Amino acid sequence: MNVESSAPTPPLRAAARPVPLFSPGRVATIATGTVTQLVRMKTFYFLLAFALVVVAVGNFNLPATPAKELSMIKKVSFGTMDLFAWLFAIVATALLIPRDQEDRTLYTILSKPVRRVEYLLGKLCGVLFVVGISLVIMYGICATMIGARESLFISAEIEAMTAGGRYSQEEIDEQVGLIRQQGLRPELGFAVLASFLKASVVAAVTIFLSTFASSSLFTIIVSILIFLIGHAHTMASGFWLHSSDNSLFVQMLVKVVKILIPDFQLYSFSEGIVQGEAVALALVGQMGLVTAGYLVVFLLLSLLVFVDKEF
Repeated sequence: MNVESSAPTPPLRAAARPVPLFSPGRVATIATGTVTQLVRMKTFYFLLAFALVVVAVGNFNLPATPAKELSMIKKVSFGTMDLFAWLFAIVATALLIPRDQEDRTLYTILSKPVRRVEYLLGKLCGVLFVVGISLVIMYGICATMIGARESLFISAEIEAMTAGGRYSQEEIDEQVGLIRQQGLRPELGFAVLASFLKASVVAAVTIFLSTFASSSLFTIIVSILIFLIGHAHTMASGFWLHSSDNSLFVQMLVKVVKILIPDFQLYSFSEGIVQGEAVALALVGQMGLVTAGYLVVFLLLSLLVFVDKEF
């Protein structure tokens, strides 16, 4: 009688899960790592410099009316906030990919089931999160200073106008209204939003340049040049169209230039908000759509370059 020896059957392995084409979870993980990386780079130190600027401007007494002095404080504070936002977006974004290459982090990330579009989008989201938090903090500093100066000016104005008894209540209310118009208003939040939208486009342009640039310094310099050109090419395009009698070729060329070099002058509507003008919600929504379009275009351009690089 032959007894057949049977070998133990090896356990069946579970089928490997297919890697999804896109995972928001992986994007969030890379974005969180980017935020941690920027915090370790001590990038928040510029907030201290901003606070010093705002405090210095707030304590600088100008020979002007309270309303004009508040207007000047807002101009300088929000102008400095806007400067810090887009400059931080350039410097922080320009350092990320080269730093990941130097630390070999980029190779580790891409060796895992992480799509390159997820890596780029995660980096951009991480930078924008830090920019947004920074703008909120800077706005808090500005609001504290402006609110304190507004209360001080209103108290001093009421006391000065009621001391002599020469002004009616209507005249006092009118002067107080002028001060409050240049003081802390909820509409100033839209000026902060405009700075964030501008910084978002700047960061998208910078991450595109960093995918093929030879160094971080080159990326920073070119990004700043594009930013400056983006504030002037509207005037230049108008001159080209006028000189060429609105030829079709120049019109197409201008449209291409406006796509490759964003028109940052579009975001200057925040200057009117800072000066007390009414907020056009339709314009704010339009700027949000324009910003989303720029982000998509530059992310696609970044991906086209990034997929061909060997890591």
